[in-house]
Amino acid sequence: MDGRAPIHIFASSRSWIEGNATLQLEHVAGLPGVRAVAAMPDLHPGKYGPVGCAILSERIHPQLVGSDIGCGMGLFELGVAARKLRLDHLAERMHDLDQPWDGDAKSAAANDGLDATTFDAALGSIGGGNHFCEIQAIDDILAPDAAARAGLERSLAYVLVHSGSRGLGFSILERALRDGYDSLTIESDEGHAYLAAHDHAVRWAKLNRRIIAERAGIAARADLRPVGDLAHNMVECRPSAAGEVMALHRKGAAAADRGLVPVPGSRGTLSYLVEPLADMPAEALASLAHGAGRKYDRASMHGRVRVKKSDIARLERNPFGGIVVCGDRGLLAEEAPDAYKSIERVIGDLVEFGLVRVVATFRPLLTFKKAQSSVPASGKRDKGWKEDRR
Repeated sequence: MDGRAPIHIFASSRSWIEGNATLQLEHVAGLPGVRAVAAMPDLHPGKYGPVGCAILSERIHPQLVGSDIGCGMGLFELGVAARKLRLDHLAERMHDLDQPWDGDAKSAAANDGLDATTFDAALGSIGGGNHFCEIQAIDDILAPDAAARAGLERSLAYVLVHSGSRGLGFSILERALRDGYDSLTIESDEGHAYLAAHDHAVRWAKLNRRIIAERAGIAARADLRPVGDLAHNMVECRPSAAGEVMALHRKGAAAADRGLVPVPGSRGTLSYLVEPLADMPAEALASLAHGAGRKYDRASMHGRVRVKKSDIARLERNPFGGIVVCGDRGLLAEEAPDAYKSIERVIGDLVEFGLVRVVATFRPLLTFKKAQSSVPASGKRDKGWKEDRR
């Protein structure tokens, strides 16, 4: 024994996992208080630790949650048939998402029981990096019973939003690291203060996704119904079987104990809606993959994908005939489908390891990243450019 916590990897030998991600897993397993680590098939390296894992610990480790606290996926049903959408017109109207939300941020936050922050002007904004707002259509329903319970209608369009807490979460991690809190005792004053700020950011991020979806609904001229919303960057404290209070960190790992889970692929593949199995292995720490996971880092994608003017038209379409809206050529390359692992392999592993069953698949009709470049003359990207990866 080397003093590290046990690591359980829920990925088959057919899944590609970068060596640096495995090294980061081993480092995390040796952090103070860590009791167990669960790695999902979308595992890949991150800034402070691997993305695509859950960590059970006696202590809170803010860096394992990361800077985009509360980042997650929200799935919403649109009250319009997918076949009736004019995607070219909708793409133009979706450009409004580049502009600040014109709603009442103060009232929206107050209605959700959230105190005002200096970051509330960012409510309703997607951010950069791997964040997106995607209009989808159901491609297939594989578990009709679960789909019926969720109220899925095969003919309707859906919105999948991936975004988080923007600068709010960034400020919380920055403050913790500035004060030297690499880890915190759960019951300490500092631990309580971090958890209070963290929980606020998680709820703020959920509100942000709802507002983004509402803005997409306005663009589509359709009503909106929430199907499910789950954060995948978070920590929650819960009692163990022995009665101890433990901190369960999820970094790029979706909660598997609160309903159906959307698991997106790249902008050029299907997305999946899965149902966690009641008898999933305890070693999975009630967590699942949150997406396909990156295969290639952002820097290397600039050498793998051409973004000359002649290539833009190809990159702005997906294999299903859908549209990709991304006015930032660098981001277009960094988020190209080739940057991601096979979502089919990721889902296959989740099924093979007894974690989920597939409820439905969704094909992308319109993926909105941003209409304009986020790179000003200084060459520095905005605060929405996070280390988390889809």
